[in-house]
Amino acid sequence: MFDFLEGYDVLGAFWMTVKLTALSAVGSLIWGTLLAAMRVSPVPLMRGFGTAYVNIVRNIPLTVIILFCSAGLADVFGVTLGGKDFDVQGFRLAVLGLVAYTAVFVCEALRSGMNTVPLGQAEAARAIGLSFTQTLRLVVLPQAFRSVIGPLANVLIALTKNTTVAAAIGVAEAAYLMKTMIENEAQTLLIGAVFAFGFVVLTLPTGLLLGWLSKRLAVKR
Repeated sequence: MFDFLEGYDVLGAFWMTVKLTALSAVGSLIWGTLLAAMRVSPVPLMRGFGTAYVNIVRNIPLTVIILFCSAGLADVFGVTLGGKDFDVQGFRLAVLGLVAYTAVFVCEALRSGMNTVPLGQAEAARAIGLSFTQTLRLVVLPQAFRSVIGPLANVLIALTKNTTVAAAIGVAEAAYLMKTMIENEAQTLLIGAVFAFGFVVLTLPTGLLLGWLSKRLAVKR
């Protein structure tokens, strides 16, 4: 029944999806945290930049961002991120695009978590001499992260599925291979079922684990 899989590196394609997800998740968490800090910053310029970035990027389709990273940054401006061949360059630019897009949703999730931290705690931290950065790092963010594990899990699951857009610039992940197999094989329904099952295997354990962590680490108020 599954003879059509012979000659295709399905596991390799899903491994590429995992690498895209993992690197983009780390980058999005870092950039999203910085954006969230900017959005609550007392400095008007930083607050304005964070607000503008979030409102602009979240209203641009991910496909447009990915294509801009490839056709715009690479072809027009020569930004290759150190990639010497097409495959490496495409992979790194895809990660850049995914980070730029997903960080917006990480930022908004974290900002909602910050709003759950009682204002008196931040005021007390400032009263004992902590700076804004210290207050954010030591008091606000630890509680905010614990309260938004569930929403961040949803962002991670969405990111895993959004990696399929990288196929638009030739990154050989799961969706790219699925498209190739559908063009070459007659088993369209089975091919779709195999790849759908693969994504369920990737996302379902992640959702269950982070859902459990969300309940386990929830801030008791």
